[in-house]
Amino acid sequence: MALSASDLPAMYSLLTNSLSGEQSVRKPAEAALAQSENRPGFCSCLMEVITAKDLASQVDVRLLASVYFKNSINRYWRNKRDSTGISNEEKLHLRQKLLSHLREENYQIALTLSVIISKIARIDYPKEWPELFSFLAQQLQSADILTSHRIFMILYRTLKELSTKRLTSDQRTFAEICTQFFDYSWHLWQTDVQTILHGFSALAQTFGGSATELHHDDLYLTCERWFLCSKIIRQLIISGFPSDAKTLQEVRHVKEVAPVLLNAIQSLLPYYSSIQDHHPKFWDLLKRACTKLMKILVAIQQRHPYSFGDKCVLPLITEFCLSKILDPEPHIMSFEQFMIQCMVMVKTILEGKEYKKNLTGRVVDENRVTFEQMKQNISSTVAGLLTSLLPTDRVVLLCNILIRRYFVLTASDMEEWHQNPESFYHEQDSVLWSEKLRPCAEALYIVLFENHSQLLGPVVVSILQEAMSGCPSAVNEITPALLLKDAAYGAAAYIYYELSNYLSFKDWFNGALSLELTNDHPNMRIIHRKVALILGQWVSELTACRSLYYHIEDATFNENEFLDLLPVCWDLCFKVVDEVQEFDSKVQVLNTISVLIARVTEITPYANKLMLFFQKAWEESSSESILQIQLLTALKNFVVALGYQSPKSYGMLLPILRSGINITSPDELLEDCMQLWEATLINAPSMVPELLGYFPCLVEILERSFDHLKVATNIIEDYVILGGREFLSLHASNIAKLLDLVVGNVNDRGLLSVIPVIDILVQCFPIEVPQLISSTLQKLIIMCLTGGDDHDPSKAAVKASSSALLARILVMNTNYLAQLTSDPSLSIHLQKSGFPSEENILLCLVDMWLEKVDNVTSFQKKTIGLALSIILTLRLPQVLDKLDQIMSVCTSVIMGGSEDLSEEESSSDNVSSSKPHVPSKELRRRQMKLSDPINQISLENSVRDNLQTCSSLHGESFNAVIGRLHPSVLNQLKQALKMP
Repeated sequence: MALSASDLPAMYSLLTNSLSGEQSVRKPAEAALAQSENRPGFCSCLMEVITAKDLASQVDVRLLASVYFKNSINRYWRNKRDSTGISNEEKLHLRQKLLSHLREENYQIALTLSVIISKIARIDYPKEWPELFSFLAQQLQSADILTSHRIFMILYRTLKELSTKRLTSDQRTFAEICTQFFDYSWHLWQTDVQTILHGFSALAQTFGGSATELHHDDLYLTCERWFLCSKIIRQLIISGFPSDAKTLQEVRHVKEVAPVLLNAIQSLLPYYSSIQDHHPKFWDLLKRACTKLMKILVAIQQRHPYSFGDKCVLPLITEFCLSKILDPEPHIMSFEQFMIQCMVMVKTILEGKEYKKNLTGRVVDENRVTFEQMKQNISSTVAGLLTSLLPTDRVVLLCNILIRRYFVLTASDMEEWHQNPESFYHEQDSVLWSEKLRPCAEALYIVLFENHSQLLGPVVVSILQEAMSGCPSAVNEITPALLLKDAAYGAAAYIYYELSNYLSFKDWFNGALSLELTNDHPNMRIIHRKVALILGQWVSELTACRSLYYHIEDATFNENEFLDLLPVCWDLCFKVVDEVQEFDSKVQVLNTISVLIARVTEITPYANKLMLFFQKAWEESSSESILQIQLLTALKNFVVALGYQSPKSYGMLLPILRSGINITSPDELLEDCMQLWEATLINAPSMVPELLGYFPCLVEILERSFDHLKVATNIIEDYVILGGREFLSLHASNIAKLLDLVVGNVNDRGLLSVIPVIDILVQCFPIEVPQLISSTLQKLIIMCLTGGDDHDPSKAAVKASSSALLARILVMNTNYLAQLTSDPSLSIHLQKSGFPSEENILLCLVDMWLEKVDNVTSFQKKTIGLALSIILTLRLPQVLDKLDQIMSVCTSVIMGGSEDLSEEESSSDNVSSSKPHVPSKELRRRQMKLSDPINQISLENSVRDNLQTCSSLHGESFNAVIGRLHPSVLNQLKQALKMP
């Protein structure tokens, strides 16, 4: 029964009682509200409570009503088959009511209402709510400060919501909004910033007084509106245009906006100290504004690096940030968040790949060469600008400043360390580098050093030597010299991999570090902390085997220079394993062998020796699980290194593998054995009977535990791709048993790993597999159609993946899905889960496809589009109710193309050429994708043909629905289908 105006007093009482501190009053009221929330009229009653003038002072009740309203939008605004939803008439009333109540005085309620409008807009704009933005723009023309502030709250939230929609038509719509709103927003932003600067100038000369409080309130509201406007400008530039790194199309707004944002920062900063004491509220807002504007500039640079690299933008902003880092005003040094953003900006610019010379790319065709050449030309120009901004003397100066000023512990650091050591550690060493000034300076230093290692290596060593000379190892007092030594030690530790060319660790350790470690004075904890860091980085020079390990693992390892030493290294490693007695020593040598296998390209000449070694080592380590784990890791690397030649190792490998995946093998070996199993399948050129016979072990493993589900699903996929029809015919019952065991008994993350495997099975065997796994598919349908997912991203992802899988089945085995959805047993299971018995299950899946199409990949979008086009051929009048939604989705998919698939195909071209004779798993998977029937079907033709069928089936009713389509939808449909 619907709620009406007569229910308002009762609704108000329930909301009031829900705020009661007494549980006996609160609980019944909350229960009654929960029972009412799906009744028609519930949201309208809430809206009346929110907007009632006589309740304006009842802020807590109105705020609670707005929260219930927001939650109801999440749950009931979309018309779902498993809920009554909100009628179109009530939706129209609510949209009008929301826009008539823009001047909400309470901030929290206004914020909640802006979120409500944004969530409705995500669903209804532009089709059901085309006037939203034009109405808001019109209201802005005559709005006072409060109303305009509230409108900008709505605009910001709504733009942020719409910017996350990924369909091509939605992105095109957002670009249109950007065109409509940018000029107005930018003009208002510039007007407001002048008002704010005039206001701050007045504030700097006044010290309070009641006569100016009203003016201060207006100024503060203007500041907040301007702050929102800044966020909107950011959203429009970031989301309103594709990244120029992909298109090479200049985004003119970057050149227009970025210098003005910088100018605003420069104009605001002088007031930092002058208003701090007497106007703390505005001082706090100034700090927020300057920090936010810098963050916006960083975001623009990351999104549109080439436009940002223009000579009118990059030099100005880089120079400003460098000057603040190198020579900040005394009061700015205390403005830590702003200093962090200046460092973030410089770091982002220095490490940007778009600003590096001689970019290289894989040549595909002549057009791609031209595109790459254009990128290189732009990059070279920007690199030249950066070189002029950072000549060698300035690079050296920046390095010195970072170490000597920003790395050095301050008095407040020392006090914090003394008061709360654990908190100090986490803040300095464990937080995200961009949250604290010192870690941010360290991150900038590392990037600077990577860009100029040959120039800065001697500089860092010089600073280190100076610091050590100024503070001998025996010094205990906390002096500037000791703190500089601490900073220099840190600087050396962070780039240890380069300093070995300039510094002897052995001499350093013997001459200073070891002496400092033996000094147990409490003040030496400062140096001990950095010595521990240094030892952790440089320990590779302490022992021969460990040194070899780190040398091979080093990013600069050059295999060609090492080739002549390989035979000696193998022989000595095998000899050491035989000779050493300590368990830890054996593990260390095994680690070295493992990493050596992984880093050497050509392993075949040493394969026989390695196989004998592995066979002997496995037999001798039968009682040492940890040693066997290291052996399994080395074996995996060996199989990967052999690649298509791996079958030559099967005589040694397969018995070890079989013993490891046996149900009786130790649990601690299982994970590594399964990874070895996966590597064996990935690199097998073809399936062999022994491997084919191992599959039942996987069922036994999963019956015992789901701990290794992720690697298990990879193994199933490998068997499908490698074993093909032979695998299916031999293990059909095991496949069905395994999937039925997993689906319904694992969490959402587990489901997300197994659903793609089911999809591959259906793709390869569309007739046999659906019938084989009908129980599993029933479970997936139940998951799709029951239970909410509004507040649980993982459940939403499961529903999206499952719906795409079911769409594939409809496309590839239409009769089976029709049969499955009409199966009485499925209806019974659904009813037990609270699903209405009278609902048509197939049509409910249509609702799910329409709802989830925005949350899947481009390839899955096409699959859902094909499924929806097939739905058009059903003799059901309800199909016409969904025709406009089906057409909108199909049109967007057709016009959007298959970007994701193209990227996957492109990346697959990079499959290693070191295995030219037999396809790797990656190449086999790519061949499967290219031969996927979904790729062979034209969605455009399917929609066109099935629309004709739909027209024949429904006659005038069809024509009437087509006539009511929104003009923009109809025009896009004609364009997509190439209709006149």
